[in-house]
Amino acid sequence: MQCHYCDEEAAVAVEKDHIKVGLCERHLRERMEELSDSDALEDIEGQIEDALE
Repeated sequence: MQCHYCDEEAAVAVEKDHIKVGLCERHLRERMEELSDSDALEDIEGQIEDALE
């Protein structure tokens, strides 16, 4: 799978509501930095914890 933002191979792919998006390592890091500056990361962590229970 190709990165959503560039032509690199995706390092990770996420699917939600039957839509799958891939990110290369560089863009994954950039998005994680953006999320760490907002409350969205806490929301995602909560969802992951709920899913693992």
